[in-house]
Amino acid sequence: MKATWKGKVIAESDTTETVEGNAYFPKNAIKQEFFRPSDTHTTCPWKGIASYYDVVVDGEVNKDAAWFYPDPKEAAANIKDHVAFWRGVEVSA
Repeated sequence: MKATWKGKVIAESDTTETVEGNAYFPKNAIKQEFFRPSDTHTTCPWKGIASYYDVVVDGEVNKDAAWFYPDPKEAAANIKDHVAFWRGVEVSA
């Protein structure tokens, strides 16, 4: 699987976890140079508290385009240390 935004590959992995139609990439599969921490947090009743990254490519910022659960609830333990994308980030096989 591959995640791209603005023509750049920002994550790539042979193994992802799919939850609610979203591909979660292992954290070590994201290219750190395209990510910066965000102060945004949201809560999912069964996954827990999500944290976000802004995706930055060539100076252009895609606010909160990546999310992860640093300490997911037991029902979502398989996505611990995994990152998912939205807001225009293309995920393909």
